Amino acid sequence: MAKQSIAQVTIRYSEAFKLKVVQEIEKGRLTISEASRVYEIYGTTIYKWLRKYGKNHTIRRYVRIEMKDEKSILKEKEDRIKELESALASVTLHNICLQTYVDVVNENISEAEKKLHFPNYPPSKGERWSGFCQSAHERCLQVF
Repeated sequence: MAKQSIAQVTIRYSEAFKLKVVQEIEKGRLTISEASRVYEIYGTTIYKWLRKYGKNHTIRRYVRIEMKDEKSILKEKEDRIKELESALASVTLHNICLQTYVDVVNENISEAEKKLHFPNYPPSKGERWSGFCQSAHERCLQVF
């Protein structure tokens, strides 16, 4: 038995045909589902034609209804987010500057000077690093 190949058919509609279908729907002669059945047009094709060629009054629309203060609340939240992002950027930049400062000091100070100016270096287990870094920074400012 020989196998039969099934060729796929691509249907192309003319502009005139598309306009005719859209006009029939807009004039109320056919609904979208009726036009789909009558002309054997499947999927979202007719909706695309209506968006492209129609007056958009036959397509279902979604409308969002808000309270008067909803927009202002959203605006306040957006402003607060921008403010916090700006503060975070500022703190990050400050942190980078301080870390660079510490790196430069570490490169330019000898081990003997570290022991002389920072007798608690490295900090004991009980001392927190943040406290040590702050006190080390303050001592660096006094020394240099």
